[in-house]
Amino acid sequence: MAKQNDEFLKRLLATFRIEAGEHLQAMSSGLLELEKMPVGSRRAEIVEQVFREAHSLKGAARAVNLTQIESACQPLESVFAALKSNQLAVSPPLLDLLHQTIDALGGLLVPQTGAQETRNPVIGRLIRQLDDALTGPLPEHTQPQAIPPPSTPATPNEAVETGGVPSPAPRSHSLTSGTIRVSTAKLDGVMRQVEELLSPRLASGQRARELRETAALLAGWKKERVRIQPTLRLVESLCEPGGKNNEAAKGPQQIRKLLEYLDVEHGYIKTLEDRLAKLKKSAEHDLRTLTGMTDSLLYDVKEMQLLPFASLLEILPRFARELAREQGKEIELVFQGGEIEIDRRILEEMKDPLIHLLRNGIDHGIEKPALRRERQKQPHGTFSVAISQQDSGKVEIRIADDGAGIDAASVKAAAGRLGMVAPEAAESLGPAEVLALIFQSGISTSPLITDVSGRGLGLAIVREKVERLGGSVVLESRPGKGTEFRIVLPLTLANFQGVTVRAGGHLFIIPAISVERVARVASQNIQTVENRETIALDDQVLALAWLSDVLELPRKGTADESAGTLQTVVLALGTQRIAFRVEEIVGEQEVLVKPLGPQLTRVRNVAGASVLGTGEVVPVLNVPDLLKSAVKRAMAPLALAAEKHGETEKQSILVVEDSITSRALLKNILESAGYHVTTAVDGVDAYTALKTGTFDLIVSDVEMPRMDGFDLTAKVRADKQLAELPVVLVTALGSREHRERGIDVGANAYIVKSSFDQSNLLEVIGRLI
Repeated sequence: MAKQNDEFLKRLLATFRIEAGEHLQAMSSGLLELEKMPVGSRRAEIVEQVFREAHSLKGAARAVNLTQIESACQPLESVFAALKSNQLAVSPPLLDLLHQTIDALGGLLVPQTGAQETRNPVIGRLIRQLDDALTGPLPEHTQPQAIPPPSTPATPNEAVETGGVPSPAPRSHSLTSGTIRVSTAKLDGVMRQVEELLSPRLASGQRARELRETAALLAGWKKERVRIQPTLRLVESLCEPGGKNNEAAKGPQQIRKLLEYLDVEHGYIKTLEDRLAKLKKSAEHDLRTLTGMTDSLLYDVKEMQLLPFASLLEILPRFARELAREQGKEIELVFQGGEIEIDRRILEEMKDPLIHLLRNGIDHGIEKPALRRERQKQPHGTFSVAISQQDSGKVEIRIADDGAGIDAASVKAAAGRLGMVAPEAAESLGPAEVLALIFQSGISTSPLITDVSGRGLGLAIVREKVERLGGSVVLESRPGKGTEFRIVLPLTLANFQGVTVRAGGHLFIIPAISVERVARVASQNIQTVENRETIALDDQVLALAWLSDVLELPRKGTADESAGTLQTVVLALGTQRIAFRVEEIVGEQEVLVKPLGPQLTRVRNVAGASVLGTGEVVPVLNVPDLLKSAVKRAMAPLALAAEKHGETEKQSILVVEDSITSRALLKNILESAGYHVTTAVDGVDAYTALKTGTFDLIVSDVEMPRMDGFDLTAKVRADKQLAELPVVLVTALGSREHRERGIDVGANAYIVKSSFDQSNLLEVIGRLI
């Protein structure tokens, strides 16, 4: 019995955490609305809503005996009651305190081993501060201490990108990612569909009985056929010249028997024909019924997986508020189309890309209020997310800001430093091609690498995630006006329209969302440009590649090829378009994609597999991989030549650090990574070393005797011989003012020791040299 009670308590607590997460999210959204200082009935409505959420949370916590949450909700209710009766005014310090309390409550929802000792004082301090808010105004810069959010495993990219910036909203999301709430109307609809399946099941049973009866009839016919076989042999012998007399005497009797059989056989044939026609008609009716029911049931089940986009957007306002405040900026979020529903799995995968784009928009795009006023803009920046449905299978997300835009020259320079574009090729790139470079890993236009941004990973992650979901992303930017990302995604993941093609003698399926068009091209229209085959379609020259070559399969000749024509499939992803030559375009059909299993987690050019109606298993191709493979195949000779020509040499780094322990640690890390390291104890010692030696990069502390890191960096930038030398500052000073000073003096990277990570340092150095 005790075990049953424990299991029940676990289920009850799990249910409470989901409910509490929703209450906290609603309260946080209400507080963000209050920050906009609404007036009149709207203000009263928001306060009433948040008041009710706090009251409901307190009651739910009491039901599961969570006294800490209940005790914290009590002063929260008192504060909201005072706001409701206009006895307390909304102020920034009060809103900060309320946000911190909600964060603390969110931290209490996830159990943490050994954290109980730290929770009680923090909750007690928050309760006292809430009580103080009822008796007098709070200090202007109150920074209440909240319980830190529970640590959860993060991907390397997340660890690099998020750094120390608070991300409060995803906590509630993690509590509910394993569950989904479905409306009773949707469940009732699915239940009705399942009940309707009883009818075709009974019909299938009837068809089985009719088939058994037809098989029995056929068996009886075969039995009669065996019985009449001797008579047929006798008739056959009578027809031969010189038949025996005794057989001739039996002739009329046997012929009569044969004629009787033939009459009966005609009846058998007529009965079989009627039954088969009836079975054919019934089977076609059953097929239509089952098709309609399965399609309807599949649609309803898909509907259960759909969630409104607003459920993803609700994590952004709080994140934007904290990040903008950290950087001394003002921002307004505008959402449109949040009611459009999309597959829950796609929503979960799109959380990180949206956060990356929001971070980039605030950090790189939106200017500070003073600068925006100088440029004749509103002091607050605008970040908009608009969702629209393109057709029955696609949805488009437009993410735009009205900031400074992207500097094409900076993108070219960053790509040139990383060796992605040759200097002569960079000059010939068009605007769209330059902006496409920003999605390459490592390219960043930020003047400084920090724990928040500047490593050039964010947009690479966005493109990788979107393409993995079968979508595409394109970028438009106008200097001084802003930047817009357009992301096109499928509505669902399970099944989609696919184009079946034949290449190398095998069938393959290409997702129709990436197929721009199919075309038949005359052989004489193929042109060779720079040793590559091209064709002209829609007044645009496209690269032409054999799909069988890209998949490393032997080419197969076709009848069309001998007739002077070839079949092509044009694949498009963002601004990239390539025509693939195939042996046959079989057709388009709806396909169900199945993963390849853990043994084949990642197969180049293949996204999964599908089973055709014939039972044949056909690979589903990965379009982003195909395009990369085609380009790589075309560039292979150039890459091989560059590899043979290239040389590697050991690079030299100057480490400037007054602490002997930190100096030894940095020296060991860098030498283990293959660098030649020289050390200096302060800025004066370092500048002397710079004038007497040659170095590829400086890693420096900030706080040092005689000359600190800021002064050293400024002195390096003022020296014509050293002005281009990369400088990485590694320091315990993590405030916004210190980072801005790092930018002012010309540092290339600013790494805070509290979030110091060996891999981060090596990755930053690798980018800079």
